[in-house]
Amino acid sequence: MSEFYPTTSREVVVTRHDYADGQRFDHHQHQRGQLAYAACGVITVFTDEGNWVVPPGRAIWVPADWPHAMHMRGPVTMLNAYILPAAQQRLMLAADCQVLGVCELLRHLLEQAAQVPSPASERDECLLGLLLHEIARMPKLALNAPLPKEPRLARICRRLLDQPSLEIAIDEMAQEAGMSRRTFTRLFRQHTGVSFVEWRQQACLLAAIVRLGNGEAVTRVAMELGYSSPSAFATVFRRALGKSPSRYCQ
Repeated sequence: MSEFYPTTSREVVVTRHDYADGQRFDHHQHQRGQLAYAACGVITVFTDEGNWVVPPGRAIWVPADWPHAMHMRGPVTMLNAYILPAAQQRLMLAADCQVLGVCELLRHLLEQAAQVPSPASERDECLLGLLLHEIARMPKLALNAPLPKEPRLARICRRLLDQPSLEIAIDEMAQEAGMSRRTFTRLFRQHTGVSFVEWRQQACLLAAIVRLGNGEAVTRVAMELGYSSPSAFATVFRRALGKSPSRYCQ
């Protein structure tokens, strides 16, 4: 029996767990794909490909056999749907990590599926089938910061993720990487698909979501991340994520 989910032949099995603030799961992987839904609290997920932030009411999809670590930010209630690889392929679920939106129907399905006994009734089997189809149609959210494969760039990106700030300049990062500004900007876009300025902005937004999810004031978060004013932060936040900072983690 896995420590995360019971052994079963069902295509999907759903579990519910409560975790304390700061609880961590070091790098591990599952034979099944994992949809981790944050019913409350914020989850951060770390892989060799990048970092993801899962605000309350959203979920992250982690494919089968994908090494990852998780860190709970605040008390977290997590509903996990573990999906067999064959079902993952049949439903054409993503082959990489993605943060997903979660509609009301999917939320209710997850809550009900967590109570399905074994063996499942005919009604419960239908519920689980609908759950899988709803997972497959959820929209992808841009809540990750890709990590470059180039070792020097990866090192400075990890530092910036630990201490994000808009005040960290390109020239400072290029010098730390031992590169000219021109080489740094060229390699950064080549390895991440975005400019350093765009990546820095995303890293700050991810940090903001974690802090807002833990109840910190918008003004404090904005100023400590280097925004010129709370209104400037709110404008960038709303443009990127579709809601104001004060509403996003509600």
